[in-house]
Amino acid sequence: MDQDEFIGSVAKRCGMSPEQATAVTRATLTTLAERIDGGEARDLAARLPEALRAYAFGGSETGERFGLDIFVERVSERADVDVDRAKDGVTGVFDVLRDAVDPTAYAQAVGQLPTEYGEVADQTAPFVQRSR
Repeated sequence: MDQDEFIGSVAKRCGMSPEQATAVTRATLTTLAERIDGGEARDLAARLPEALRAYAFGGSETGERFGLDIFVERVSERADVDVDRAKDGVTGVFDVLRDAVDPTAYAQAVGQLPTEYGEVADQTAPFVQRSR
């Protein structure tokens, strides 16, 4: 999957423009890289389309510990969208990640997240269109 397919899938799943989906994807990957350990962030980044890899690299070997609300707020601020739109976008990005990378890499990355992140990062459920 290349960057255009990745962004296009996020846009379709969230009902966003390609520009908005790009901003939300970059913001989600950046925030995820802050939240998980550096090694897992690098492993995940290596499996992403080349143009998105830089956003998934963590700045620290130890991820910051913050909840889902903070995660969504950071994405909202970075992507310049409201919190509800950001949560839809985060869910879409995790859905596309689950489809785009091998299951082990995805499971290792989201396995570092607390249970509450299951609202946006379900490892097993099929894609479901969220109501707006």
